[in-house]
Amino acid sequence: MPALSTSQGTAASFLGLAANRFRRPTRVTLLLTLFFGFVAVRAFAQEKNPYAGDAKIAKVGEYQFRLNCAFCHGLGARGGGRGPDLTRAQKRHGNSDAEMFHNIHDGIPGTAMPAATNGGIGVGMSDEEIWQVVTYLRSVQVKAPAQPAGNPEHGKELFHGALACSTCHMIEGKGGRLGPDLSTVGASRSTEYLMESLRNPSRRLAQGIFEAMKEFPQEYESVLVVTAEGTKLSGVVLNQDQFTLQMLDAREQLHLFEKDKLRSFATRRESAMPAYDQKTLSDKDLQDLLAYLFEVGGK
Repeated sequence: MPALSTSQGTAASFLGLAANRFRRPTRVTLLLTLFFGFVAVRAFAQEKNPYAGDAKIAKVGEYQFRLNCAFCHGLGARGGGRGPDLTRAQKRHGNSDAEMFHNIHDGIPGTAMPAATNGGIGVGMSDEEIWQVVTYLRSVQVKAPAQPAGNPEHGKELFHGALACSTCHMIEGKGGRLGPDLSTVGASRSTEYLMESLRNPSRRLAQGIFEAMKEFPQEYESVLVVTAEGTKLSGVVLNQDQFTLQMLDAREQLHLFEKDKLRSFATRRESAMPAYDQKTLSDKDLQDLLAYLFEVGGK
């Protein structure tokens, strides 16, 4: 190959330099295009369920649900522990597949729902496994959930009046503190669950729920204390350890005791709430009360 002249070499060098300059932006542009294309595909994948309606995937999703979610939401996704009933068509934090995916993937701020990433839920879930769970939840979703056919206005009167539920329970910032806040219970619990809680309130306490993620932030165990002076106090346990007891008495007064300075104390895994049998609460009034709780919970 003949040698290039000085002018030819200079021209070749210039052309090579120019080609490299043009080639680098092209490479950067190509990389950016591929990157944003990947992000767009990933975002799209998180908006559309790739397994929608697939019964086999739903079974796989049931396994993932039992492994990662049942501890809070119950084995059949009907609520339990601190998690709401997920078989309802209307969910408090979104009803679409995409919203359910993001709720699981990212968690729900201000609630006990953690993100599925980095082992936040159970053993942790991949995007594919989250979609499997969403598919399972769709398969068990109740198309037309049976809502109490009661009168919510009368239920409200019962709650704040004749039944005196508001003496111990709070709704929307009004009521007592001896029992759990019921503002959202209508959105998180099934009709059957609430009926049982009214007819037999001690049943779930008696089963012994000792896990960290339990029914409510506290167990509401009943406690009877006799102080060194002989004063008797009854109420619910707020917290206790080997040496101290914190309780709320029937007048909602807070007490902190050193156990070794008490004459006696005894806790019972029984609810302080009375059992409302059919003589105390008719089936019709029960339906009205539940209708009120569902109405409030749906806001």
